[in-house]
Amino acid sequence: MKLPTETFGDVIVAHTPEELSGDTADQLEQVLTGLDRVNVVLDISGSETIDSGGLEAICTAQEALRALGGDLKVSTTSSVNRKILEITRLDEQIEVYEAVIDAVRSFV
Repeated sequence: MKLPTETFGDVIVAHTPEELSGDTADQLEQVLTGLDRVNVVLDISGSETIDSGGLEAICTAQEALRALGGDLKVSTTSSVNRKILEITRLDEQIEVYEAVIDAVRSFV
């Protein structure tokens, strides 16, 4: 799996694929923890499908990045994705932003 990324100083933004599921969970974790930065914004705006495996991968990647001295924050403009994060209460564990740039700025 290769995710499109953008770098803003010490922060890297990774954009997820249309489907964020258990099928791609292991690959997502590896990609996020293998980036050249430990401060990561995961933009899930482009994901139309997110299942429990995808959510678990996000949590696991955040734990791994924190162990390396960094963090993972999520950005989404999708009201459906935001609702998924609220229903699963993942928004209580991971900072969620509407705009990518706000998530990037939160690392400063």
